[in-house]
Amino acid sequence: MSNPFKISKTLKLAVLSTLLCCFSCHKPTGSIHLNFSFVNDNDSLRLDTCVYQNAAGNLYEVNDVQYFISKVMLVDDAGKTLDITDNQGIHYVDIRIPGTLCWNISDEIPVNHYTEITFLFGLKGEQNTTGFFPNPPENNMSWPDVLGGGYHYMKINGRWIDKAGVRQPFNLHTGKIATDSGFADNTFTVTLPLKQFTVNKNSSSELNLQMNVNAWFTNPYLFDFNEFGGSIMQNREAQEVLRANGGDVFSVK
Repeated sequence: MSNPFKISKTLKLAVLSTLLCCFSCHKPTGSIHLNFSFVNDNDSLRLDTCVYQNAAGNLYEVNDVQYFISKVMLVDDAGKTLDITDNQGIHYVDIRIPGTLCWNISDEIPVNHYTEITFLFGLKGEQNTTGFFPNPPENNMSWPDVLGGGYHYMKINGRWIDKAGVRQPFNLHTGKIATDSGFADNTFTVTLPLKQFTVNKNSSSELNLQMNVNAWFTNPYLFDFNEFGGSIMQNREAQEVLRANGGDVFSVK
């Protein structure tokens, strides 16, 4: 008679496999808060005050800063990428809306050491089609349908002092650009190193993504308001200069 308490080898393997699966499916996790801030070179950005000068010598003030990031990813020290899925990896930032300046990412982030954060500046593909955002404040960033539809990548509004000493408005609005063959995509990818950034079990880790507004005008090309004027939505050269200059606008603090 067989022993009813004897566990077969096959059953043992099945139990062991189930336990291993359970352990692997329940890796320890933490969370991330991504904060957004603004500076003008080494100082906190002050709005509505004409106290700044860019590399081209333009005196200017900033009234609004609004932008989208998307396709946010973390890279661990083994080079493996982790896509942020909360809100489809998109976040909208408006300097005048405090609630947009902190993204409490709902994803469960595996405990690990992460060495980079990467994101797309702007929106691309299906995420940049008219109607994707049904509600404000995101839908207030809509890009005119006649210019390709979708959404602005960024709006920086302000004023500058022209050569005649007259205060002029500027609207640095970036997005799609009409070309002879359709619409050019001006998004770009930002990759930033993270120093000693670790997500710990059942705890929240914070990252501060800082934008240096003055850097939009500096490197590798000088952006001169007297040359490009105040409205650049369909100024292809101005849009391309800002796209190129965006490479060192952001840092993690």
